[in-house]
Amino acid sequence: MIPIRDTAPCNSTPYVTWGLMAICSLIFVSMQLMPLEVSTKILNLYGMVPNRYANPQWGLENGMPFDGYLSFLTNLFLHGNWMHILFNLWFMWIFGDNVEDRMGRWRFLAFYLICGLLATLMQWYASPTLIIPVVGASGAIAGVLAAYYFIYPYERVVVFFFPIVLQVPAVLFLGLWVIFQLYHITSSTYVKGIEMDSAWWAHVGGFIAGAILYRFFMRKDAAA
Repeated sequence: MIPIRDTAPCNSTPYVTWGLMAICSLIFVSMQLMPLEVSTKILNLYGMVPNRYANPQWGLENGMPFDGYLSFLTNLFLHGNWMHILFNLWFMWIFGDNVEDRMGRWRFLAFYLICGLLATLMQWYASPTLIIPVVGASGAIAGVLAAYYFIYPYERVVVFFFPIVLQVPAVLFLGLWVIFQLYHITSSTYVKGIEMDSAWWAHVGGFIAGAILYRFFMRKDAAA
């Protein structure tokens, strides 16, 4: 199911949501215009390469000195390809504005970044010896999806479910999204020959973080 839009009302202009989308887009397009060796170096330095922290000596030998865990934050603004960024921005466009509306701009920004950091930490814990960079806003956006799940469970999400368009409750759509993430985690963990091609643990970690933390970031006049 591909979401098209939601029916939840938004009573404020989502400047933070738009700003985060613009920053990710600008960085991604800029990197597409760079020579491949330059963009690859940026991904390795500012994407979160788990083995860099599990084995600092390996990081030094491969041009990735310890950075004080800076990449746990900076990786949230990097994306690997067009499909990666388009899907992330599309979900942010549909669900981020409503969560920002209920939290307020600065609370929403803090919530987004904290969920992203915790999602990255979960991915590092799950695969500490991975030697390729983990990048993308998916973990932070998963936190936003969790907040939406609990704030707007019965709002409708308009989805394209080939070959028809239909409306489903947000609790159903996002519940299926969580099941999809867990399916990929269990498949890559227990089925021989299937490799993890996305940061599924970051998605689940971000959702768990959002589910736990969202209530602490709600505006007092907008408590769920």
